[in-house]
Amino acid sequence: MLDFAIIGGGPAGLAAGLYASRGGLKEVAMFEPGMPGGQITQSSEIENYPGQLEVVSGMDLMESWLPQATRFGMRHEMDEVARITRREDGTFLLTMVSGKTHEALSVLVATGSVPKMAGFAGEKEFLGRGVSTCATCDGFFYKGKEVAVIGGGDTAIEEALYLADLASKVYVIHRRDAFRAPPAMVDRLKARENVELVMEAKPAEVCGDQSGVTGLKVTLKDGSERDLPVPGVFIFVGRIVRNNALLQEGGHYLCETTEWGEVKVDLRMHTDVAGLFAAGDVREHAPKQVVCAASDGVIAALEAIAYINEEKAKNEGN
Repeated sequence: MLDFAIIGGGPAGLAAGLYASRGGLKEVAMFEPGMPGGQITQSSEIENYPGQLEVVSGMDLMESWLPQATRFGMRHEMDEVARITRREDGTFLLTMVSGKTHEALSVLVATGSVPKMAGFAGEKEFLGRGVSTCATCDGFFYKGKEVAVIGGGDTAIEEALYLADLASKVYVIHRRDAFRAPPAMVDRLKARENVELVMEAKPAEVCGDQSGVTGLKVTLKDGSERDLPVPGVFIFVGRIVRNNALLQEGGHYLCETTEWGEVKVDLRMHTDVAGLFAAGDVREHAPKQVVCAASDGVIAALEAIAYINEEKAKNEGN
């Protein structure tokens, strides 16, 4: 029986494993079928992680996280959790893709989410080389330059406003004639002098060379094309939440989720199911930053330790 099962090997899962094993839990296992580190390992430059003075790649930043966690006793299993179920006695059963099963007293879901791509030419080719899905991460690199934002929801408008404080000009490309974001937020965007709205338009192709993005072709309503001379393209058309392990046989989720499938948690990373925690980008309102995901993982681990100790004390008293 595991004390603490961690599903996902990104910053949240690794930080949770470190704190849980160092905090005294004897049986801590992290399940991650691929290389641990999370999405940040795909980033070429990280310069905003606290205490990290040198600009490093995401791969370099995360390189030591797994050895540090395993040094204190956490083990890493390269297997994928297909489903988490909660049994009548309050413990959890993890059914793996491989067919194996594991029992656990508590579980942390830290499987993250991935940005949806808009599906135009060059988008994947230049991802990380001028195409980005995180303004907070990459906006600084375009200070004083022109950028394009693709999308029309809350996140797209929020990120466009953020970029407007850095870039010389922000083009906001939206396929509809009206935004889905709250009117007050849209009014703020329209009030910015360095923002141009390109409505009823679709991105057609990202252009670039070995140095990165050099421009974006946009198809307008009348079928004509417009070339935007931008070195940076930011895409915000939604995210895919990796919550499959929580899906039960009846089609419902093990715990409460938002309409977009994000796991609902309180400030202590508790779900509405005792002993089940969620951290990082899989939870609602996640800032989608490495330092925040790591913080989530630490909070979840400390709460799991308290939960397990309380449960063990109850059982000893019976």
